[in-house]
Amino acid sequence: MRIKLLNAASDRSLMGAFLFLVCLNAIAFGAGESNQVVAAHQPPASLKYLWAKAYHIPSETTSEESGYYSLCEGKNGKIYIGTAAYGRDGFLVEFDPATEQMRVAVDANQVAGLPLEWTGYPAQAKIHTRNFVGPSGTIYFGTKQGCPSPVEKKSGKIETYRGGYVMTYNPATGEAKNLGMPLPLGDPRIPTNSTTIGANLDIEGEGVIDVAADEKRGLIYVVTCEHEYWMLYDMNHPEKGYRMLGPKNDKAELGKRYLLGQPNTLIDKDGRATCITDVDFHYQIVRYNPDTDKITQDDLLLDDKPYGEFVAEKVKAYRWAAGFDWRLAADGRTAYLVTSDLRLFEIDLGGPTGEPVRGKSVGKRVEGKNPARNMVTIAPDGSVYSICRVDNETGFGRGFLHHLSRYEPQQKKLTDLGVFAVQNPTFYDFTSPDVKNADGTSHAHHGFHTLPDGTLTPLHAMLAVIVAHDGTVYATVLYPFTLLRVPPVK
Repeated sequence: MRIKLLNAASDRSLMGAFLFLVCLNAIAFGAGESNQVVAAHQPPASLKYLWAKAYHIPSETTSEESGYYSLCEGKNGKIYIGTAAYGRDGFLVEFDPATEQMRVAVDANQVAGLPLEWTGYPAQAKIHTRNFVGPSGTIYFGTKQGCPSPVEKKSGKIETYRGGYVMTYNPATGEAKNLGMPLPLGDPRIPTNSTTIGANLDIEGEGVIDVAADEKRGLIYVVTCEHEYWMLYDMNHPEKGYRMLGPKNDKAELGKRYLLGQPNTLIDKDGRATCITDVDFHYQIVRYNPDTDKITQDDLLLDDKPYGEFVAEKVKAYRWAAGFDWRLAADGRTAYLVTSDLRLFEIDLGGPTGEPVRGKSVGKRVEGKNPARNMVTIAPDGSVYSICRVDNETGFGRGFLHHLSRYEPQQKKLTDLGVFAVQNPTFYDFTSPDVKNADGTSHAHHGFHTLPDGTLTPLHAMLAVIVAHDGTVYATVLYPFTLLRVPPVK
């Protein structure tokens, strides 16, 4: 629903009509019921709004108004967002906070030397990776496949995806580089018992779901998808290609998922790369030490319980829901993790190997039911921010509400900062019909809803959040793909 701004005359006319209805209601049902009608249009005291300015990410950079975890601030103070254009291309979009303008910084297919027109399922359709910004200012990211379109599914002719690329972008020079495919179609390391959604369930190349760089050592850590293999690229010896870190090169083991769904690598103060493994729901911390060239695995305990105990039975049927997001604090050893859970976990990654890695809950981020997994981020001042979607149980509207929480480690204080609310609701024409793509999909705009007082708020999915150098909070919303900008929260 689009919220329309009314002029003074319209306001007076509507107010008169409203008062007339209130009077009728008072006559028919009594003053008590009349007060309830008025109160129904006022948010409850428990509902606090966090006002944000909304910016629609250009529709030409998406196919269905969606994007994923790809959000970061460059060293130049500009914001970079990865998009998803299924069957066509992925883009890295630059937002300039000073001018409030957006432009395409990287065209993934162009950098990869691929056709720029619609190519269907084999396209580099998504930049899904969490954008990693190195000390040099270089942004590291990767590409992956999208989903077959209705037209492709109906025809039964879905071409096989050849694999995703690792790429870099330097905002200072405007140069984008292609660092190749970690696991392309035909690579002998891809298991022969792997099946995907490609042509006739054939084996396909692996996409890229995470990229992290240790620029000091010249190393890039990559996680592929859909099977989450952990790989290493030496920038000083590119001729060596991508080395498989895990799992062991055993065909039986390669048929299983190795890392926990859609993971990201953390690089601690000692240079150890760290991920969470997921083999038959037995979760462990896996670490690679480049100084010794050895990999170790240790059990992950949260509040002295195995991580697997935090995964409900219903989640086990849908593995992505068991996923997580985590970030490393400035001390290089403390990680903060969120799951499909209300709690925020603090994990000590600085201990020796050979012992369980322990984490503890610092409290509930928000109160609510049926939390959905979102991202966590660490602000320059060390505060930990995260988004959590819960059921709207306020009695004020329906659907879901997206809260932003902040944890201040020094004060050990966890605060629900409020529910995202759009201060400029006319940023998008929500009354317009969905724009149809040639492949039968549409540019949807069902990702927001309006509360009884006219407040526009995200409904279904917010997947990315960061805090910029000046404390400004940026987050993305799906359908339409939108960047929200919240001033620093005191």
